Amino acid sequence: MADPSSYRPRPGEIPDSPGVYKFRDEHGRVIYVGKAKSLRQRLANYFQDLTGLHPRTRTMVTTAASVEWTVVSTEVEALQLEYSWIKEFDPRFNVKYRDDKSYPSLAVTMNEEFPRVQVMRGPKKKGVRYFGPYAHAWAIRETVDLMLRVFPVRTCSAGVFKRSAQIGRPCLLGYIGKCSAPCVGRVDAEEHRRLAEEFCDFMAGRTGAHLRRLEREMQRAAEEMEYERAARLRDDIEALKRAMEKNAVVLTDATDADLVAVAEDELEAAVQIFHVRGGRVRGQRGWVTDKVEEVTTAGLVEHALQQLYGEESGDAVPREVLVPALPDPVEPLTAWLAGRRGAAVDLRVPRRGDKRALMETVRRNAQQALALHKTRRASDLTTRSRALEEIAEALGLDSAPLRIECFDISHLQGEDVVASMVVFEDGLARKSEYRRFQIKGFAGQDDVRSMHEVVSRRFRRYLQERQRTGEWATGEDGENGESHGSGGPGAAPGGAVGASAADAADGPDGPAPAEEGGRSRAPKFAYPPQLVVVDGGQPQVAAARRALDELGIDDVAVCGLAKRLEEVWLPGEDDPVVLPRTSEGLYMLQRVRDEAHRFAIRYQRGKRSRALKASPLDAVHGLGESRKQALVKHFGSVRRLRAATVEQICEVPGVGRKTAEAVAAALAQAAPAAPAVNTATGEILEDREDQ
Repeated sequence: MADPSSYRPRPGEIPDSPGVYKFRDEHGRVIYVGKAKSLRQRLANYFQDLTGLHPRTRTMVTTAASVEWTVVSTEVEALQLEYSWIKEFDPRFNVKYRDDKSYPSLAVTMNEEFPRVQVMRGPKKKGVRYFGPYAHAWAIRETVDLMLRVFPVRTCSAGVFKRSAQIGRPCLLGYIGKCSAPCVGRVDAEEHRRLAEEFCDFMAGRTGAHLRRLEREMQRAAEEMEYERAARLRDDIEALKRAMEKNAVVLTDATDADLVAVAEDELEAAVQIFHVRGGRVRGQRGWVTDKVEEVTTAGLVEHALQQLYGEESGDAVPREVLVPALPDPVEPLTAWLAGRRGAAVDLRVPRRGDKRALMETVRRNAQQALALHKTRRASDLTTRSRALEEIAEALGLDSAPLRIECFDISHLQGEDVVASMVVFEDGLARKSEYRRFQIKGFAGQDDVRSMHEVVSRRFRRYLQERQRTGEWATGEDGENGESHGSGGPGAAPGGAVGASAADAADGPDGPAPAEEGGRSRAPKFAYPPQLVVVDGGQPQVAAARRALDELGIDDVAVCGLAKRLEEVWLPGEDDPVVLPRTSEGLYMLQRVRDEAHRFAIRYQRGKRSRALKASPLDAVHGLGESRKQALVKHFGSVRRLRAATVEQICEVPGVGRKTAEAVAAALAQAAPAAPAVNTATGEILEDREDQ
C-alpha cells in the first residue's frame, strides 16, 4: 500500500486551471481519470488525511504511485479529454457501464453499395444507421416485415446476394415484392439507396410525410381508375400504420427526447434510457455499474451521457435530454452535447406533466433492473471474493491474487505446438488481454520445455516494457511524473501512443510497440500478475518457476493444476495441495485452467485447418506463398490459371519461365475438382475451384 505523500506534487506545481488528471499505479497502469474546473483545488482533496476520505477514494490513492495532469482551455475540452482517456485506458476505479442484457438494434448498412436492413447486436460500426435498441429481436423483425411492403430494401446476407447475382434469379422476397432485387438489376444502386434512406427517415420518426405522399398517390390512382394500384397503396398505408402502432404514444407533442433514470445503492447503480422519437418510444436500453469511485447521482448521469453519446453525432443526439439530476456546473455538458448534435440541446430535469410521468416510468424500470441484477449477481460477487481468499490462504499468499494468468500447451502428436495465456482479474475473464504463442524453437511432445519457453517469453516482454515505460513512475517533466503544458482533446493524451492487442498477440517476442515523442502507452504485457497458473503438475510448475528465477522475478507466485486428480502443485514441494472438492478456490482455478485449455485448442485447430487447405500450386518446388497469391490474383482463379499458357503465366511479376513451366506442369497433373451439375438439366451450377 503506497503512501500518497510519497508522490504528492510540491506546492505551486499544480496549475489553477481546467484540466484532466490521471493516477497511475507502480506499474504505470492508469487506474483513475478525472477532470476538474481547477486542478489545484481538485487534486488537493486527494492528499488530505486518509481517515477523511471516502473508503473507495482511500483505496484508489493508496493503490496509486503517481499523478499527472494535462491543462486544457475550457471545461468542455476537459469533458472531451476525460471521455477519450477513460475509453483508451479503461481505469479500474472509474465508473464503467455495461449492458444489463444484450439489446438488439435495427441496423441499415449505409456503408455498403446496396444497403441492407438487419438485426445487429454488439458495438456500433461506422457508416451504419442504428434504430433502437429494442427489448426483443422478434419485435424488430415484425416491424421490418410490415415496412418491406413500402420500402423493399435488401435484407439478405452477402452470400445470398452474391449467389442470386450469379444465377440471375432473386430470392423469395424478390418474388413476393418485399425486396427490390438489386441483385438482378431490377433497381440500380442509386434507386436502392433512395429506398434505404426513406426507410431510415420513417424509422427516425418522420412518418407524416411518407403517409401523406402515399395517400396522395392512392387518391391519384383512384381518380385515374387504376384501382389495383390504389388498393396496393391502401394496403401499404395500413402496413405503415400498424408498424407505428407497435410503438405506443407517450408524449402527445411529437417530442424527440431521451430520458435517463438512475437507481442506486452504496455499491451499484442501474441506468435506464428510453429513446422517444416523434412522441413514441422507439428504443430502450439499460446499464449497470459497480460504484468503484465516490460518485453522486449527477456524476452517474454525466458518465452515462458520455457513454451514450460519445460515439454518436447528428440526429442520434435528440433535441431534449431529460435526466434526474444535473451536474454542477451543467454548462460544459450542455455545450458538449450541442457539439455532438450540431445544434442546441435542452438538458433538464422534468418537473411536471407527461414528461415527469414518463420519467417516473423510466425510474421504476431502473429500480427493477437493479433489483434483478443484484439477485443475479449478489452470490457471484460473494463467491468470487471467497474464492480468491481461499486461493491466497491455500498458496500462502500475502493478499488475494486479483490478477491471475494461466498458461497451457497444445499440439497434435508433437506437431504445430502452440500455447495460450488467459487473464482473470477480480475473478472475471479479461479476454482483451488473452495472448497466443507459437512454439518455434523446437517440435515435439516436450510440454515442460514448451512451458519454460512461453513463461520466459511472456515475462521477458514484461521486463522490456517495464524498462521502456519506467518513466511513468519518475516522470519526464518532474520528480512525480507530472505532465505540464496545455493540450486540447484532439491531442494525444500526454503524447502517448497506444499499443493494440495485435502488437503482442501472436507472437512471442515480436517488436515492441512504436513510440512517438519519446513516450508510449504502457502495453498489456507491462502489467504483472500476482499468480501464474500452469496446466500441469510438478514438472511444468518447476519449469515456470525456473523461467521466472532466470529473469530475476521473485514477486509472482506460481502453481499448477493437474488434471487427473485436480491437485494444486507448488514449486519445490514434493506433495500437492489438495483443496476440498466443494472449494470455491478450486472451482475458480479449474475455470481458469479450462479457459486456457479451450483457448489453446482453438488456436491449434485453426492452424491445423489452415494447413489442410491444400492447393495444386503446393506441388511446385520453390513457389512461395507470395507468388502463389500473385498468380491466383492475376488470373482470378486456379481454373483460369490452369487454362493459361506458359507465356501468359510469365507475365505475372516475379515468375520466370522455368517457374511458369513448373506451374503449368503441376496444374496439368492435378485433376480439376468436379463441378456441381443440375441432374435434371445438365446445367453446371457452380465452379468449385472459383469459390
